[in-house]
Amino acid sequence: MFLFVLVAAECGVAEQVEAQSASQPSRTGQNEKPKAPKAQEVEILRVDTNLTNVFFTATDKDRRYVTTLTQADLSVLEDGKAQTIFTFQRETDRPLSLAILVDVSASQQVTLPLEKTAARRFVDSIVRSGKDEVAVISFTGDATIEQDLTSDLPKLRRAIDQIEVVFPPGYIGGNIVVGSPNANSRLGTTAIWDAIWATSQDLLPQANAQKRRAIILITDGVDTSSYLKRSQAIERVLKADAAVYAIGIGDSRNFEGVDKGSLRKVSEQTGGRAYFPKNEADLHAAFTEIEQELRSQYLVAYSPENKNRDGAYRQVEIEITNPVLKKQKLHLNYRPGYFANTTATAASQR
Repeated sequence: MFLFVLVAAECGVAEQVEAQSASQPSRTGQNEKPKAPKAQEVEILRVDTNLTNVFFTATDKDRRYVTTLTQADLSVLEDGKAQTIFTFQRETDRPLSLAILVDVSASQQVTLPLEKTAARRFVDSIVRSGKDEVAVISFTGDATIEQDLTSDLPKLRRAIDQIEVVFPPGYIGGNIVVGSPNANSRLGTTAIWDAIWATSQDLLPQANAQKRRAIILITDGVDTSSYLKRSQAIERVLKADAAVYAIGIGDSRNFEGVDKGSLRKVSEQTGGRAYFPKNEADLHAAFTEIEQELRSQYLVAYSPENKNRDGAYRQVEIEITNPVLKKQKLHLNYRPGYFANTTATAASQR
């Protein structure tokens, strides 16, 4: 297990450095120094591609998953032009590689016990021994791997059980006392985008390339201390070929409540979903729906007709062409586009 911390460079682009300063010793004693991204604030992101793989789900008007589509029922367009589909298949049995990313800042004090209960139930339900693997990461201003990727349920349960809220130094009654020791520390703050970036950069690439990767993000969505921007976090998720499923939950009485807009954006732009449970039953239902979606996906793959590596934005659309299905007005959920990388590196999005 190790800890991530990000600090800002003078040029405004974040650089990743040692996990903890001397005043904030690592809980694990192991540090990592991955290279930081150099990205601009954009909402659609750049990925390497020769073969473009797109995972998607289809739901009807009652939000029930439709699992009977065939390749003949749809078409794939890039920048409005139809593409030749090379692969179309249902993904009901693909192994999963998941990172449960839990906000343990002060704003989660009230809801964390419920989150831990729901997360334990989720791993018990979703993990198939020898196939699926899950990691557990807690974060405030830093991100700590409580449990690396594993299919060992007892280890995962223990990792979830040991998660605790981390308060800022000098925290009294919801306030940081000015002049208290380490008052400027990021400990106990909320660095969502840094945590997503670090998880995508250093943890998910360890997963087998054939596994479906996703981050289950549990937070109120109110980022208070990230050095990276949301767009940079999304870019790193896409490069890891992952999706973010956000569960927006927090303390609206003593804190700002839930930033639904940010959580929707990070989810939709990576091909995931955002959920906003109002009570314990809703929270368990959100985890159940995430599991159903991960087991009810389709994979469509095509080689873009436009071979130019010009860095231009490519819009991806999946359309239902079957007249009978079009009348049902199915909702398709998928990543909406990418930027063609300017490098000559051939890389499929597996």
